[in-house]
Amino acid sequence: MNKSELVAKIVERHGISKAHADTLLKDLTDTIVETVAAGEEVVIIGFGTFKAVKRAERLGRNPSTGKVMKIPAATVPKFVPGSRFKEQVK
Repeated sequence: MNKSELVAKIVERHGISKAHADTLLKDLTDTIVETVAAGEEVVIIGFGTFKAVKRAERLGRNPSTGKVMKIPAATVPKFVPGSRFKEQVK
């Protein structure tokens, strides 16, 4: 499912305009991104948790040359699914 299909599903379920559904989805994703970028977690009970995690510097290998190289430390976004989400997917 892509973004436009998700917007169409929201329109179908709630009877709102496509523009309004698109705005709500954009606001939701923007808020999650801004909050996680600020170092805070977003917890949606039953769905999951969005958070930033620090990844340590490590050694990797260039797949085309085989040369060993350092991969720098980084902060990356992570999503941890909630129990209800995991149960539904099983």
